[in-house]
Amino acid sequence: MAEGKVRWAVLGAAKIATTKVIPAMQNGDWSEVIGIASRDLEKARRVAKQLGIPRAYGSYEEALADPEVEAIYNPLPNHLHVPWSIRAVEAGKHVLCEKPVAMGVDECRKLIAARERTGLKIGEAFMVRSHPQWLRAQELARSGEIGDLRAVMVAFSYFNRDRANIRHVPEFGGGAVMDIGCYPIQISRFLFSEEPVNIVARLERDPEFHTDRLASAVLEFPSGHAVFTCATQMVYHQRAQILGTKGRVEVEVPFNALPDRKTRLVIDSSTDLYGGGIRVEEIRACNQYGIQGDLFSRAVRGTTEVPTPLEDSIRNMAVIEAVLKSAQTGHAVTPISFKP
Repeated sequence: MAEGKVRWAVLGAAKIATTKVIPAMQNGDWSEVIGIASRDLEKARRVAKQLGIPRAYGSYEEALADPEVEAIYNPLPNHLHVPWSIRAVEAGKHVLCEKPVAMGVDECRKLIAARERTGLKIGEAFMVRSHPQWLRAQELARSGEIGDLRAVMVAFSYFNRDRANIRHVPEFGGGAVMDIGCYPIQISRFLFSEEPVNIVARLERDPEFHTDRLASAVLEFPSGHAVFTCATQMVYHQRAQILGTKGRVEVEVPFNALPDRKTRLVIDSSTDLYGGGIRVEEIRACNQYGIQGDLFSRAVRGTTEVPTPLEDSIRNMAVIEAVLKSAQTGHAVTPISFKP
């Protein structure tokens, strides 16, 4: 088994890669970013110089052909996630792919088949699953301190009408549900430790882009409900409420926690409606992207499991598909189920 830091290359110069993931991984204990690829070699060189990355590739193929590269981070547009992740594992590289890992359940099945065929690691980059605030929130939901978990309520929104933004292209997997609705779906499943059995959803589409810009859904779990609203043309906001039979937990910054600031969980025993039963737990400042990268690198080295494996990804994708289908048909939809 190889030792030392896992050597990574990045496909493309997406903003999330250059501003969040790469800088975090460069400070990791288990990860080393040695290359970045772009279809524009000059752009790759410029970004590599800016971030102190030693190698720049003028094509994705060149990165996959580099024998020094052990793992690929794939932050390409949604419709390119599966094709390039499959090419990466077929080239002998492990892959951490941005969310949503696929355009649908069928594509995710192809990715699982590629993983089984090659024996390499593939994971989905849901960084929130690794953040200590969510591990603590899950612990509180299971501990009995708030009673039995009955409901999860999430709001997640931002405003963007830039015509050039790829999130507004339907055929490339654009829209609110695919971009940010996947987070409340993921977190609800994480908290309940169950899969939803019924889903009702409604969408509002942008008249020009034809992508969903406002989406709301109710996910019925065996133990309770999850409700979320997400939007790409609304106030910049995010909150998560976890409601039990005896209390609640509020996650103040559930998804975009800053690496240099503590996060806070508000825990309310519901003594009264004016905060009489509230206490606040502060969670240490940390970089969830760095934790995610190191956990995947450790999985490559065989010391832990992939943080969000494809078995979880395909279940999350099934819920996304059910949300979109319910909104399209106007009826409740049961997601495709998968055996453990």
